[in-house]
Amino acid sequence: MKDWDRGREALIAPAAARNRAAILAVLRDVLPETGTILEIASGSGEHAVHFAAALPALSWQPSDPEPAYRRSIAAHAEAAGLANLRPPLDLDAAAAAWPIARADAILCINMVHIAPWSATEGLMDGAARTLAPGGVLFLYGAFREGGRHTAESNAAFDQDLRARDPRWGVRDLEAVADTAARRGLRHEARIGLPANNLALVFRRPASAASA
Repeated sequence: MKDWDRGREALIAPAAARNRAAILAVLRDVLPETGTILEIASGSGEHAVHFAAALPALSWQPSDPEPAYRRSIAAHAEAAGLANLRPPLDLDAAAAAWPIARADAILCINMVHIAPWSATEGLMDGAARTLAPGGVLFLYGAFREGGRHTAESNAAFDQDLRARDPRWGVRDLEAVADTAARRGLRHEARIGLPANNLALVFRRPASAASA
């Protein structure tokens, strides 16, 4: 929880305030008009509150495997008082089973690089099981492309991540897309966002025949 305010149940992640507007602009274009949105690794819960408030026709389901983060999500949600924001789930992306049967879209922000690769594989497995036909998987974060970092700041970020935990690191976009494709998820869009981050959009085919 580096750079987070740990003095309260409701944690504050400075990056959430910086990137939420840019992410929301993309979400308005790719999410369904109604349905359940499952957020994986919700962290502090600030994104969940912001997006649920901006998209009231959607039911927002935050989740995180860490108890401290779930407490933070619940504290932010209580303060916001949003009818379309559900209590957080205890959900580990790498787990073989998730505590939710179906979602119309799945959102995962800044998890892929701050987790072992098994979490990305589990995310794709879970998305293939859980997404409704035609449903979207949305990823946000730093990625390498063509085996190279897209900016010097991302290279430095990658070194810092790997120093903190050798299982972490900025991932190759192509490896992520291939992992999704092997689960039947189509890579639909790559969208450049501020601070050398990318939004990646994958979609489960509307029918088995179109897979």
